Formats: sequence, structure tokens, C-alpha cells
Amino acid sequence: MTTAEAHKSNGIGKDLIVYVFILALAAIQFVIAYQDISASQMLERMLCVAVVEAGLALLFFMHLSENRGLRWFVLIFTVAVLLGMQYGWTDSFRLSNGVPWAN
Repeated sequence: MTTAEAHKSNGIGKDLIVYVFILALAAIQFVIAYQDISASQMLERMLCVAVVEAGLALLFFMHLSENRGLRWFVLIFTVAVLLGMQYGWTDSFRLSNGVPWAN
């Protein structure tokens, strides 16, 4: 058996385990959704589970755990997009409230 064949046979088992964990996290989100808790508590719990779920999906299904350069690219690109979105919030307030000096 060559190394490529060994990698493929081991990779499917690891991917299947990660997939089962992601399904379990989705079930946890389903349970959280039907709990009788306040909206802020539900948001906090759902966000925590979603971050873990997204992290697992990114690391294993996009193979970020294997490729260090791609991992840095995704991290830097995500931060840049979030900063760009933050820059645009001030304009969205202007559009909803109108220009203050127009009166």
C-alpha cells in the first residue's frame, strides 16, 4: 500500500468522526432552540456551538489542519472582511437616519 492509499483510507475515518461530531453539535443546537431561556442566553449558547461547529468544518473539510499557508490566508481574509463590514456600519446608520446636516 502506498502512502497516498494509506492517507485516503485513514482520512475517510477521520472525516466520518468529524461529521458525526458536527451532527451531534447540530442536535445540541436543536435542543437549545427549544429550551425555555431568554433570547440573550439562547444567542450566546447558539453562537458558541456554531463557532465550534464552523471551526471543525473549516479545519477538517477544507483541510486547513493540513495546510498552514491556507489557514493563514483564511484567517487574514476573514479579519479583513470583518473589519470592512465594521467600516460600513457608519454609512448604514446614515442611510437609515438621514444626513444630520440636511435639515
